[in-house]
Amino acid sequence: MMLDGCTPWPAETAERYRRAGQWRGIDLGSLPRAWADAYGAATALVAGPERISYDELADRVDRRAAGFVREGVRPGDRIVLQLPNVAQFVETAFALFRAGAKPVFSLTSHRAQEVRHLCELSGASGYVVPGLFRGFDHTALGRQLAAELPALRRVFVMDGTSGTGAADGDGLVVPLEKVDAEPLPLPANDPSDVAFFLLSGGTTALPKLIPRTHDDYAYQTRTVAGQSGLGPGSVYLAALPVEFNFAWGCPGVVGTLSSGGTVVLAPDPTADDCFRLIEAERVTLTSVVPTVARLWLEERQWSDADLSSLEVLQIGGARLEPELAARIAPELGCRLQQVFGMAEGLLTMTRPDDDPHAVLHTQGRPVSEADEVLIVDPSTGAPVPVGEAGELLTRGPYTLRGYYRAPEHNARAFTEDGFYRTGDLASITPEGRLVVEGRIKDVVIRGGDKIAAGEVEAHLVTVPGIATAAVVPVPDEFLGERIYAFLVSRAEEEAPPLSALKAALQERGLADFKLPDRAEYVADLPLTPLGKIDKKVLSAAAADPEYSRDWGQAPPTPAAAAVAPAPVPAPTR
Repeated sequence: MMLDGCTPWPAETAERYRRAGQWRGIDLGSLPRAWADAYGAATALVAGPERISYDELADRVDRRAAGFVREGVRPGDRIVLQLPNVAQFVETAFALFRAGAKPVFSLTSHRAQEVRHLCELSGASGYVVPGLFRGFDHTALGRQLAAELPALRRVFVMDGTSGTGAADGDGLVVPLEKVDAEPLPLPANDPSDVAFFLLSGGTTALPKLIPRTHDDYAYQTRTVAGQSGLGPGSVYLAALPVEFNFAWGCPGVVGTLSSGGTVVLAPDPTADDCFRLIEAERVTLTSVVPTVARLWLEERQWSDADLSSLEVLQIGGARLEPELAARIAPELGCRLQQVFGMAEGLLTMTRPDDDPHAVLHTQGRPVSEADEVLIVDPSTGAPVPVGEAGELLTRGPYTLRGYYRAPEHNARAFTEDGFYRTGDLASITPEGRLVVEGRIKDVVIRGGDKIAAGEVEAHLVTVPGIATAAVVPVPDEFLGERIYAFLVSRAEEEAPPLSALKAALQERGLADFKLPDRAEYVADLPLTPLGKIDKKVLSAAAADPEYSRDWGQAPPTPAAAAVAPAPVPAPTR
């Protein structure tokens, strides 16, 4: 029985996936013990100085699951999980699966605004935090949220960290090291039920929750691991945050462990950290976003690290320009695999036998023979001819049928027959390969992070001195896109500079990666004939400094004066 608030697959569709062997009734919580039975003393995880075998990982998961049960965690409980790339993330996620709880994966960069939303939407009873981490006190945030949200009963703090009020003795804050207990016999989970929640990167102000079931995620990771050729000799470097679908299961952590390989957890995706780990651990596969790939290529000119073990570099999360794609093999000495996917489901990948043109210019083919893909006219919904761009629609055995507790949004995001409207603009080649050409959704993809323009705009207009705000992406060589804010000031108030804007947004709890990179004050904003802000005009203006800010004239008009944009800061992520 699926958790209330989720949309199940139709019964006949689910039965078809089971008959085809795509859904095999696997409980994710049972996987660590099954892996231990198969791979025993082999190394499962490498995290800093820790080297954890499959046997030890299974024991840790069993003990932590029992401890969570002792602390009052019950089947069906939602627990927000916000840890960095450490072994405890993997141990805790699987322990929660084993206890029947449902983790809600959260980025460590999330702050009060985002975490409060996740707790409220999910009805979370617990929150797992890294204590003091990179200057931010997550424990204090946990205490603050617990005081505001009656459902939030426990804040679990990562071993070796603390934070404000971590040892007050009131029972609210519990160190993870004190959670562990003697293993208990625990019931198996219903494989058709939700196992955990990923976060959307979509266009609404705050992320939606994506329910992933035991059946569908086991199928996804097994399929992608098989197509990636993973086995006991594979070594996967988790360079990106493991709470991303890309790093967690494409094939990522779960696919590698399911294949008997070794997962190496990198603290950051920087070239310094990752090149060192690739050389030391003989990494064979890793996955990054285009921003990271570009930085790695720049650093490679100066690094003498031995990267000869690296066989495949997966790149996804944002559009990969062909010029950058063409540099991967000659400069890093490994095969490029383009990946297009979403936390909601559909994954496409280039294959080892694809010709060079396909690898550089397409995002490959769907990973499952059961994936259904349509390209339609966004306005009419009618299919478009092969090779013509349209909106990408999809459904399949690992693509959701509805966001959690979002009936109104689901009515818009899905067709009557269950196809998910991705909002991506794409085309299909005659050979059946996907080419992602852009997006329909109003988002900025900054360093692989999808940032809803509407969310940033809503915060900007709360800042004293700001009357109206419009946010658009501007191309950037390193981050792919940066956040450009066009602002109309209030006549009676002083217009704050970019530094003050950022400080005000941080005070409101907005994550740093969502802060505007540039800000420009204009007399007014251009409108479409329907009276909406014309973001196409704004995007053109953001990309071209000669573009006229007198929206009634054709560009370029250099004489049209505008407030100079604030300087672009150095990348922070």
